[in-house]
Parts: sequence; C-alpha cells; structure tokens
Amino acid sequence: MSALYQNLDWQLLSQQFVRRERDAHKGDFGHVLVIGGDFGMGGAVHLAAEAALYVGAGLVSVATHAEHVTSVTASSPEIMCHAVNQAADLLPLLKKATVIVLGPGLGKSDWSRRLFQAALQATQPKVVDADALNLLSASPQKNNHWILTPHVGEAARLLHCTVEQVQSDRAVAVDKLCDQYAGVIVLKGAGTLIQFADELPFICHAGNPGMATAGMGDVLSGVIGGLLAQHFSLLSAAKTGVLLHAMAGDQAAYQLGERGLLASDLMPYLRKLVNPSI
Repeated sequence: MSALYQNLDWQLLSQQFVRRERDAHKGDFGHVLVIGGDFGMGGAVHLAAEAALYVGAGLVSVATHAEHVTSVTASSPEIMCHAVNQAADLLPLLKKATVIVLGPGLGKSDWSRRLFQAALQATQPKVVDADALNLLSASPQKNNHWILTPHVGEAARLLHCTVEQVQSDRAVAVDKLCDQYAGVIVLKGAGTLIQFADELPFICHAGNPGMATAGMGDVLSGVIGGLLAQHFSLLSAAKTGVLLHAMAGDQAAYQLGERGLLASDLMPYLRKLVNPSI
C-alpha cells in the first residue's frame, strides 16, 4: 500500500515555545511522574526524567525500586525519586502528577505488573513505552488519553503479528494500532510515524543511525511527557516531541559523531531547541 504522509514542520511546531510570563512558577509547567526501573534498569527512568526536565517540565518525580533512588538523586538532584515497593506506594504519587510516563525499564515482573495496573487506572494523560507496551499487549484496551510509543518489535506484539508484517507496510501497522488502542500512536524507527484517529499519518524525516542505541526511547518518552506537562495536546506533544528528539539527535551527531552517540548526549541540544529565541 502506498501511503500519503504529512510532514512535520519545525518552523511551525517551534512556535509553541513562547516566552514564559515573568511571574510564572513551576506549577504552571506540570508535574511528570515517571514509573519504571525494575532491578538493574534504573538508568531508563533517569533518562526519561531528565529529558522531561530539559524540555521544560516544572516538576519531575520518579517511582522506582529503592536500589535506584540514591543514584538518581545523586546524579540529578532536581528529580524527586521515590522508592515504590507495591501499588499502594504509588497512589499518593499519582495524585500529585499531571502527566504519567509509564514503562522505561519497567520490566515484566510481578512488581512491574502491579505498578502497571495501578498506573492504568489513573486518569492523567500518559506516555506508554517499553515494557508497559509488552504488558499492554497481553491485555489490550483502548484509551483516548494516552500516547503509545512502540518500536517495531513492540508494535508486532501489540498487533499479535510478526516484525516483518509491521515493516512491510508501516502505514497500515500504525493505523491498526490506532484503531485497536486509540489515543496517539508513535511508531518509532527510520521515518517515525505518528497516527491520530483517521488523519493521515505524520512522518519524521530527521534522525540518524547513531540514535539506534540504548536509552534513546526513554529520552523520547520523557520529552513527550515533558511537553504534555506544559499543556501540549496529545497530538501536538507527540509531533513536537518526535521531531525535537530527532533534531537533537542530529545536532548531537553533527558535533560528536554518530558512532558512540549516547542518549544522554541529547540533553543540552533538547534545551537549546525548546528555546528557539536564544
């Protein structure tokens, strides 16, 4: 199937980054809660949380295993990091959040499943990524207030098909995902696609092979979550976040080289891009 796409236009999307009022306070720019970081995967929630801060979220919290709290707080004292052992520990954090990023390093353990179920019951807009998508594939449901960000493997699991079937026609795959799960779908990869309802999908032409490395998806989730916290709509946060992330990757690769590019290398370029007047 040959598909028509809408292109992402940074000149247009960047107009949303207006100067802030002089009397603005952190509460004006939302509170992102990042949920994830099963044993050994604390870096994922750290990257997502940092990315949300670098694009302008007012407050960012992390709910993770106790073993990750010290390292996250020591590396990024701006992040409020909480040890969560069970779903009940998550409830007071959910009440304070305006946006939820669910999935970075979440894993598929019993702990992961309990947090996943508790987070899904919350009413805030959500970015759902990584293992949260794998858990969702086992119990499919629709939600008009989330953004799903699967790579091709996760998309195949969500659609209960093969990777080859997804890649053979990505436009059809992203449309099926939107039909089956609702909300906004971001099908990651070379030429990331963004689908909302019955609109023509948007395509991102930016990005480079250096971004095919661990943690890049976590950064994207944090970027989109940080924009949602600043009152971007679901579709606008997805479109702007995808292009912002890709352009930051291109600028980082230009300065540092594609080979060996790290997800954390994108942070200063993200901040520069969300301040277009500087």
